[in-house]
Amino acid sequence: MNIAVRTPAQSYHRRHDEGLDAQGRLDFHWIMTTPTDTGDGGLPRAVASYRQAYRRAHVGSGYRGWLHLGFTATVCIVVTGWCISQLRDIAALEWLAIPVTFLYANLVEYFGHRGPMHHPKPGLRLIFERHTRQHHRFFRDDAMAFDGPRDFKAVLFPPVLIVFYLVGFAAPAGALVAWIFSTNVALLFMITAVLYFLNYELLHFAYHAPRHTWLARLPLMNRLRSLHTVHHRIDLMQRYNFNITYPIGDRLFGTLYRQ
Repeated sequence: MNIAVRTPAQSYHRRHDEGLDAQGRLDFHWIMTTPTDTGDGGLPRAVASYRQAYRRAHVGSGYRGWLHLGFTATVCIVVTGWCISQLRDIAALEWLAIPVTFLYANLVEYFGHRGPMHHPKPGLRLIFERHTRQHHRFFRDDAMAFDGPRDFKAVLFPPVLIVFYLVGFAAPAGALVAWIFSTNVALLFMITAVLYFLNYELLHFAYHAPRHTWLARLPLMNRLRSLHTVHHRIDLMQRYNFNITYPIGDRLFGTLYRQ
């Protein structure tokens, strides 16, 4: 039997290509240049260069950013509307499904972001690739705003993942909740989970919108955006501010960092 043995040099080059250092941790120098190294438009040269490469490799000629955002919002609103229409005679205790699901979704967001989105895991490397190796190179704390609708692809979840989330996760989880509790509880679970996802997408979108837009002037937006901007600091992104929406998980687990 022939067993392939990777030499130290091969192992180093494999880790380097994945953006990892000798200990398997993210190599910050792989993603960072000095903030003063700016090019056209005031963007750091590393960011400007990567954005051009990302658009060529991942944004097709037929991509429409506003259509992408509209698809996400429409699917979530339609699913929510259907669930609301099915509610009947909700008991007092059944309303507890809303805050419980909200907290559950916040912790899923937190641990999903703190875990596979920032650390390569077997079977989940695509998540790490899309988030750490792409999103965090496209947006840094000194270059947080997208340039136009074609950059929405670097912010929003792909439509196929939205369908997978609804069909592969939310629907089976709702069916389990209906079996354990009631149909109303399952519907309230679905409503809260879907609206939380839409809230996640819209807030994340707003954080990466240019500061002069009306989105930046919404209530609480400056505070939430500043927390996410801190997360995009290269030296802090694997340690702090993993909640994209509301920093409940960060407060509970001691990873909240204010500028």
